[in-house]
Amino acid sequence: MTVSAIISVDAGARRVARRVVVTAPAADVFALVGDPHRHPELDGSGTVRDVDVKGPHHPAVGDKFTVGMKQYGLPYKIVSTVTEFRDGSVIEWQHPLGHRWRWDLVESNEGGATVTEVTETFDYSTAKVPLMITAFGYDKKNADGITATLQRLADRFA
Repeated sequence: MTVSAIISVDAGARRVARRVVVTAPAADVFALVGDPHRHPELDGSGTVRDVDVKGPHHPAVGDKFTVGMKQYGLPYKIVSTVTEFRDGSVIEWQHPLGHRWRWDLVESNEGGATVTEVTETFDYSTAKVPLMITAFGYDKKNADGITATLQRLADRFA
């Protein structure tokens, strides 16, 4: 069984990305990351709540989904719009303030085992006010959350 370390990925300016390789088919991983209703199972940031998820389980571009969130002890809801979807390999959604979250999966064979390279990216190059993200440290906070999320994913498929 191969589980690699979580590594930083240079995804460009105003993007925070991390990657891990897990021993699992991409379809199995995508069943989890591609379904907004299952995001609370993975969230390493501690902000995604396991209540109030609304929207499709198998979204398409243009679909919206609502997720219950919590930060600084305050609950709130976010409605995100799916901006890219390729079943089994890519899902990306945009937050109302313009930033995007993206998952990319690439399946391969490693020593006879099926493995999937999983990259999660927080892209604030599209944010309406990107300087607020860095001023409040959300780029670093989200990097920590992505790392914790990918660790949970790796543990799940270990």
